[in-house]
Formats: sequence, structure tokens, C-alpha cells
Amino acid sequence: MAHHTIKSSYKKLEERLNRFPQGAPPSETLYKILKILFSEKEAQLVAQLPIKPFTVETASKIWKMDRISTQKVLEDLAGRAILLDMDYHGDQKYVLPPPMAGFFEFSIMRTRGDIDQKLLSELYFQYLNVEEDFIKGLFAHGETQAGRVFVHEPVLSNENALHVLDYERASEVIRTAKHRGIGMCYCRHKMEHVGKACDAPMDICMTFNGAAASLIKHRYAREVGISEGLELLQQAYEYNLVQFGENVREQVSFICNCCGCCCEAMIAARKFGMLNPVHTTNFLPKIDEAKCNGCGRCVHICPVEAMTMVSANNPQRYEKKKAKLHEDICLGCGVCVRACPTKALGLVSRKERVITPVNSTHRVVMMAIERGMLQELIFDNQAFASHRAMAAILSGILKLPPIKQVLASKQMKSRYLEALITRFKV
Repeated sequence: MAHHTIKSSYKKLEERLNRFPQGAPPSETLYKILKILFSEKEAQLVAQLPIKPFTVETASKIWKMDRISTQKVLEDLAGRAILLDMDYHGDQKYVLPPPMAGFFEFSIMRTRGDIDQKLLSELYFQYLNVEEDFIKGLFAHGETQAGRVFVHEPVLSNENALHVLDYERASEVIRTAKHRGIGMCYCRHKMEHVGKACDAPMDICMTFNGAAASLIKHRYAREVGISEGLELLQQAYEYNLVQFGENVREQVSFICNCCGCCCEAMIAARKFGMLNPVHTTNFLPKIDEAKCNGCGRCVHICPVEAMTMVSANNPQRYEKKKAKLHEDICLGCGVCVRACPTKALGLVSRKERVITPVNSTHRVVMMAIERGMLQELIFDNQAFASHRAMAAILSGILKLPPIKQVLASKQMKSRYLEALITRFKV
């Protein structure tokens, strides 16, 4: 009976996590991961928490515990980076982050002795890189994805620079963030434990704003100023790492500096490239065939294998090769442009601009609609405990194009939601 109780606690937590728009498909491997990260009691409690940010009072009411005991549990979870504790307009609130980008990464963003990080890394590798259901759900479903690529700023021409908005620059995210945290790269740390890590810098994972403040407070990241943040960005450029960050315009919470061999986003982009698992930049590399000498450096350096070498069709030199771009899977990061020794590559604007959600609420609502999970978001525990929470989700819906608003309304099958969309339509 006791084993059944334990199993059911973790199964309930699995079900809870799978209600995020990204999802976390249940499996025996996920069960083993959760057993390392959560005690049975914690799994039971966390399974009841709302997806939206909540206060101590809210958790106390849900758990039917006194405030002091509730605070202690929440602080312990935040201290292990399972929850984030953040300031919301002067109010202390907690939020359960999704597994990714979230507490999966946080658990090995520093070296720690309270859990078996080698075993955890092996389980992550099995769940993410072998079983693939989670990664497919995270990166290959819907049009709106959790992350986007930032352009490699050193290769921008003066003309390119005119078309790059501030939120599209990693340097601007660093400059304008209220807090900047640097932690260990989850992806390379995981791969190190399974014997597959590369030699790219490890201490270079960037978090910002409220998420950074919480991770800094609990020593999962160290606080840095603007100058050190920009220096680390320059180091990432020199190692030809791709900047992959939260897919929002405002209050970006993270930017990973990704290598093609270890990082989940780049691996997913290679595996599921035609499904557009990552939001690209607004650029594509253009090849000047007259300057291309067929050296293949761009092919070697592209993290998603968007460049290949083909015959140059030169009757005098049958062996001569030239670079060819697969536009459908190109991220537009610009790493290849910097690497080209003959300056045969340059960036040009895509035909249509890539749309970036305004903020996390806008993105989550879009993801929920596309994945048929809007009702999960709206009827989440305590999600509508206040008119402000309702307004936040409605605001996200109102930012959508008309066809997506119709889809949202159909998913809800709610005259109330339809009336709200009609009433507040500008």
C-alpha cells in the first residue's frame, strides 16, 4: 500500500507537469527523475500548485496548512530551485517553472552534493535524447515555441543593423535587465556526466530579471554587471556559440549560449528542423558563389547542419565544391558568416519577419491555443483567483490574430470568453 501511495504521488506530479503548454509526457524515466528531485510529500504538495504565480496564502489555502509551515516548505523548494521566488510589483510570489526551461536545468546549473547529479544527468539524457517524446512535445508541436535565436551581432552590416530591433539583440537584453545571473551550462554539464561534453565554456548560462534574482539568491547563479555580461557574450561569439533565449520581447528570463553537440535546442533543431522547433532570427545567410572556395568551414560550424557542400559544376575542376544553404532549417544565427575565411557569406533579411510574443503570458496563451490546452490554462487551480489573473490571460488572447482568437473561443466552447473577445476587440 505504501509503495502504491508513493507511486501515486509522483504520478499526480507527472500529470500536473503535463498540463503546462510544453507538456512533460509521463514515463518510467520521468518518474525516476522526479523521485530524485522531490520527496514523496513534496511531490504530493507541488502537484496541487497552480501554474500561475501564487502567494504563501494561496499555497496555504490549497494545502490546508498553516502559514508558517507553508512558508517553510516553499522556501525549501525555492532553495533547491524547484520553485522560483520573485517580486511581483512589491508582492512576494512563487512560481513553479516548467521542466524546461526550468527546474530540469536548474538542478544541475551548479555542482551540488545533495543529489546524485551523475545519475540525474544519465536519466535526463535518456528522457530527452533517447526517448524523445518530451523533446518532440517541447520543440515540434505548434507554431509558437518556447525559445528563439538571437542574431550573431558582430557580423551585422550597417544595413542589417537598421533592421534589428532592440529585443532581437542579446547585448540589449544584457544591458537592460534588472538582474543578470551566470550559471553552469546545464546541457554541457549533463553531457559531461555521460562522457559526451565538448570544450565550450561551461560557466556561461545567462539568466535575467526575476528568474535571475531568485537563482542568485539561492546560489544557483552568480550576479554580474553589464560589462561582465557583455564580455561573456563576446566569449560566446568567439567559441561560435548560438544565443538561444526566451521567445518574448519583454523581460527575457534566459539566454543560453549553445553548441551544436550538447545543447537540447540545437539537437532538436537538427532532428526536427522542418517542423521549425526554434524561432529563427529575421536573417538568412546569402552565398556569394564567386568568392566561395569550397573550404567547408561553414558546413563544419553550422550547429543545425543547414549548410552542405555540393559540386561547383566547374568543367576545369571537377573536384571543386561550393556551399549550399537549406533555408527551411537555417536559424539565421550568422555564426557561419563570421567563420567564412573568404567573406563569401553575408546576412540578408528574410522575406517575412518572424513574430515574437510580447511577454510570457502572450507566449503561453499562444502555445496553449496551438496545442489545444487553453482550457487547462484557464481552469488551472486558482488561475482565476483574481480579476488580474483573468485579465492577464485575456490580454494574451487579445494580442492574437483573429483566426487564433476564433480557435481559442472554439477550444473553450465558452460564450463568456467569446463575449469578452468581442467586447474588448479594438
